[in-house]
Amino acid sequence: MFCFVFRPPRRPAICVAAAAALLLAAQAAAAGCPSAPDHSTPLEGLLSEVQQAGSEAQAREIANRMWEFWADAPDERAQEILNRGMTRRSSFDFLGALEDFDQLIAYCPDYAEGYNQRAFVHYLRRDFAAALRDLDRALELSPRHVAAMSGRALSLYGLSRLEEARVALAEALALNPWLPERYLADPGGPLAPPGAGDMEL
Repeated sequence: MFCFVFRPPRRPAICVAAAAALLLAAQAAAAGCPSAPDHSTPLEGLLSEVQQAGSEAQAREIANRMWEFWADAPDERAQEILNRGMTRRSSFDFLGALEDFDQLIAYCPDYAEGYNQRAFVHYLRRDFAAALRDLDRALELSPRHVAAMSGRALSLYGLSRLEEARVALAEALALNPWLPERYLADPGGPLAPPGAGDMEL
């Protein structure tokens, strides 16, 4: 971050950018983050829909509708931070994205998507342990967040904790059998159920 220094007469140098950031943080802390919108009922409906989807394209459209609910932040400020972090992540500015998601979590510590999105950045940076910590917290706040569940399975897989990853993926697939990660559980796949790859006699 570039820092412009303003030096008034007989006063210490002030970093304008840092001072502005501190002021915004103080204002956010004073205002407090409201509770995240409760979308549990429509999300449960979408989970039921995706379990009955007849094609991958249909399942993807349903999953996109789930994301609209998960990414509905508690207020305008939180939404702005979330959107900026996701944009930075998409452009491979992982450090910038982490800064945004850190800020979002500090402001809205009970908003599951902040942890889920930060976990995704950690995962992309191959910091699977950090990703797993954030995903565990996301799932404490939103136990049926199927994207966080699949991310948890992938993080466990990245840590070579295969049996835990197998269980986590099975739980996610029970909610959405069309997850892209399902191939890992195919016969012969690294997270296939024990014996799934055995040949029948």
